[in-house]
Amino acid sequence: MTTKTSTAIAHPNIAFIKYWGDVDPSLHVPANGSISMNLGELFTQTSVSFDPSLQRDQFTLNGRHIQDAGLERVSNFLNRVRKMAVISLYASVESYNNFPSGSGIASSASGFAALSLAASDAVGLDLDERTLSRLARTGSGSASRSIPPGFVEWQAGTNDQDSFSFSIAPAEHWDLVDCIAVVSQEEKPVSSSHGHLLAGTSLLQSIRVDDAPRRLIICRKAILDHDFDSLAEVVELDSNLMHAVMLTSTPSLLYWEPATVTVVQAAQSWRRTGLPVCYTIDAGPNVHVLCTSNASREIVDRLQQLPGVIQVLISHPGGPTILKNPIANS
Repeated sequence: MTTKTSTAIAHPNIAFIKYWGDVDPSLHVPANGSISMNLGELFTQTSVSFDPSLQRDQFTLNGRHIQDAGLERVSNFLNRVRKMAVISLYASVESYNNFPSGSGIASSASGFAALSLAASDAVGLDLDERTLSRLARTGSGSASRSIPPGFVEWQAGTNDQDSFSFSIAPAEHWDLVDCIAVVSQEEKPVSSSHGHLLAGTSLLQSIRVDDAPRRLIICRKAILDHDFDSLAEVVELDSNLMHAVMLTSTPSLLYWEPATVTVVQAAQSWRRTGLPVCYTIDAGPNVHVLCTSNASREIVDRLQQLPGVIQVLISHPGGPTILKNPIANS
């Protein structure tokens, strides 16, 4: 076949209603539905080329050749693409993030979303959004949410066919700002993939999952109505529930650093004074501080003054995963 290099760009997303735990770990069919916002200023760019001269898959991330578990995870995902395209060629994958990887800023979400589009395009597959979301989900569950644009809901479903994500509002619907307080740039010691497997060991997981439909309704309505107060309450509750499950799993997971708590307490204090601000934390130590655009400059200034905050990344709602300058080779 004619080789082709395809390049895709995807954004990470911040979950307002969290995904934690699977009913089908092999396909990342989640225990509950979730809602998120794509982060427009942050991105992963991934190029894929299936090459007859390669003896095995190759994976480079931020200029570093990845081996062992990281390469195996990418190869396993590429096997799905190869099966769909009925080919056996190995691939070269080059990926770059403009934000810290593996530290709770959803680098696997943008990574596998970009890989899904780049790899499928490189082998000549023209997948619609739903199919691409399902494919991305098999690499990293939250990657399914990075495929559509803006504010996105992931329908949990019950199997591979009906578990996919779709946009509930475009990026321009609500100019929220995610001010990410980076308190650590180190890769977390326990990956999200492993953490999902532990969720069921917590007595609190079933309670969290059972109440998820109620939280989804509140969150969805808050987004559609531009209701920041309602959004703030449900987002913080949902984040706290997920981390309560982590803390009560066996073994227990605690991703937070002392500075994580400092940021959380500050955000709570600021909202009590009337500022439109709230926090949410994914599986990592860094804190996503959400606010309205008119308050973002003040929130960023305050975050930068907090002890332990290394930097503040700022992002508005982002678009879908897209192709960028595909290049055909003979």
